[in-house]
Amino acid sequence: MKRRPPAVISEDDARLFREAIGEVQRIDPVAAPPSAPKPAPLPRMFEADEAAVPGELLEMAFDPATLEVGEELGYLRDGYPPKLLRQLKRGQFSVQDDLDLHQMNAAAAQASIASFLAEAKQRDLRCVRIIHGKGLRSKAAGPVLKALTDRLLRRRDDVVAFASARPAQGGTGAVVVLLRG
Repeated sequence: MKRRPPAVISEDDARLFREAIGEVQRIDPVAAPPSAPKPAPLPRMFEADEAAVPGELLEMAFDPATLEVGEELGYLRDGYPPKLLRQLKRGQFSVQDDLDLHQMNAAAAQASIASFLAEAKQRDLRCVRIIHGKGLRSKAAGPVLKALTDRLLRRRDDVVAFASARPAQGGTGAVVVLLRG
């Protein structure tokens, strides 16, 4: 949009304007009142986030109580000595085979675990490792494959015990499973 140059006011127009207005009384300029102090900033987003936490905790898709402190998994079937689980956690059993579940969805992982353990039983393996990952990309649902592995192993009769692997073997991203011999 083009701007037009301001119109030039002629002497006749200025005289007519002053006659129409009449006498003008000048007003002395008044100093502006001091501005009110600005209010302290309120952390509205922080307060909103804090207020949302209780509701989000109630809507969690997984039960944090099912994972032990430090997100380590551990299980010992009834009737076996606790010493067995301690030995497994310390890495005192030799891992004879392993299965990596990375990049699998839950259905594929479930089928893979079932066939892997069936094959291990057929080959008379006593100790195996399942690498499930730490679930870092699982968002709010929690570690999907880790929770699935935990549930499946607890339900199997051929599993005597399992525990999160030693750091050198995958840490909390893997589980070492002791099978019935």
